[in-house]
Amino acid sequence: MFLGVIADDFSGATDIAGFLVNNGMPTVLLNGVPNMPIDPEVQAVVVSLKSRACPAAEAVDLCLGALGYLQKLGCSRFFFKYCSTFDSTAKGNIGPVTDALLNALGEKFTVICPALPVNGRTVYDGYLFVNGVPLNESSMRNHPLNPMRDANLMRLMDAQASGKTGDVPLPDILQGATAIAASLAMLREKGFSYAVLDAVVDANLDAIALALEDMKLVTGGSGLGGAMARLYSQKMGGGRSATAPGAPVGGKPVLLSGSCSEMTNKQNAAYRAEAPFYRVDVEKCLAGAEKYAREIADQIINAPAQKLPPLVSATVPPAELSAIQEKFGVDASRAAIEAFFGNLAVFLRAAGYDHFIVAGGETSSIVCQALKVDGFYIGPEIAPGVPWIRAINAPLSFALKSGNFGDERFFFRALDLIPAKNR
Repeated sequence: MFLGVIADDFSGATDIAGFLVNNGMPTVLLNGVPNMPIDPEVQAVVVSLKSRACPAAEAVDLCLGALGYLQKLGCSRFFFKYCSTFDSTAKGNIGPVTDALLNALGEKFTVICPALPVNGRTVYDGYLFVNGVPLNESSMRNHPLNPMRDANLMRLMDAQASGKTGDVPLPDILQGATAIAASLAMLREKGFSYAVLDAVVDANLDAIALALEDMKLVTGGSGLGGAMARLYSQKMGGGRSATAPGAPVGGKPVLLSGSCSEMTNKQNAAYRAEAPFYRVDVEKCLAGAEKYAREIADQIINAPAQKLPPLVSATVPPAELSAIQEKFGVDASRAAIEAFFGNLAVFLRAAGYDHFIVAGGETSSIVCQALKVDGFYIGPEIAPGVPWIRAINAPLSFALKSGNFGDERFFFRALDLIPAKNR
C-alpha cells in the first residue's frame, strides 16, 4: 500500500481514483470508512467523504477518522483531495482539514495544487483560472454552497487556515523538480505553512510530483494525483491499469441530476431534448420527500419504454436557484432535495435499475449512501476525472460527475459505454 487519499466528496473521489487507475496505480474507492478487507495488490485507497460543505469541525473529525484508517492499512503517503475549483468558504473546509492532517502526521508544511489542466483548471501567480477565466469570474462565482469570489489561492487559504501561504511561481516550476524543491525549502524556512504551486500544463504537474517525492502530506486536485501515480508506476516498473472490474456490464440506467453548475445545466438541456425528463419540484420535496420520490419512481417505472433512459433533475439556472433558496432557505431546500434523491434511488433500485449516472457531488454522496455501497472498483473513463465505477458489494454501476466536468454530451457518452445489448 502506497497512497492514501482523503476526498471531500464522492464525485471528487471518483475523479482522483480514475486518474490513479489510468496512470498505472491499482486503486480501490471506499464509501466512507468501511469494515472490509482490501485486496493486497491495491496500491492506493481513496476514502470518499461528505465533508466539503458540512461544518468545519465535522469535516475535521471525518478526515481524521479516514486518516487513521489509512494509516492502519499501511499507507506511507497521504493526499487530501479537494475540487480543482478549490470549493470552500472563508471558514473552510480546506484550511481546517489541512491543518488537522498536518498536525496528526507531525508535519508543518504542505502544498496547495488544485490545477487540472486537462479540464481547464490552471494556476498562474497563485491565481486559479477556469478555462482561462479567473475563478471569481467563472460560473463558480454563483456556486450554491461555495460561491468563489476570489481567485487568489493564497488569500483563500490564509482566510481559513492557521498558517501563512506562499507561492512557487511558474518560472521556478519550469526549471524542474530541483528548482521546485529549493523554492519549497525556502518558503518553509521563512515560516510559511503552505505553498501554492503554479501549473498550466500536465508537464508542470510531472515536475511537481518529482519534487514532492518525500512529502508525507500533499493537498490538491486529481491532476497532481495522476502525476504522482505516473511517477510511482514508472519507478515500480509499470503498474496495471485494471479498469475491467469497474466497467459497466449493462442493465437498466437512470440519470439523476442535482448539480446547478453551468455545465450541468447545458448537459441537462442537451439530454432532455432527446429523452424522458422529470423536473424535481422543490416544494413537493419539502412537503414529503419520500412520498414525492415514490410518485416520481412510479411514473418512471410505469412509463412506456423509450430509446433513452429517463433523467430526473433538480438542476436549474443561477437566477432560478437563487429564487428557490430565497423562498425556502438554502439548508432546507438542499436537505429536502437530497432526501428526495436518496429515496428515489432506493425505489428505482428495487424496480431493477442498476446503472446510476449522477451529476453533482452532494447528490452522488446521497445516492451511494442510500444504496448502502461500501466501495468501488474503478472502470473506464467517460471524461477526464469521471470514470464508470462498480460497487464492490452489490451489482451496481455508477458514473458520479462533479458539476462542471464533461462536455454538453456527457450523459450520452456515459450511456455509450454501457454494453448496448443489455440496455
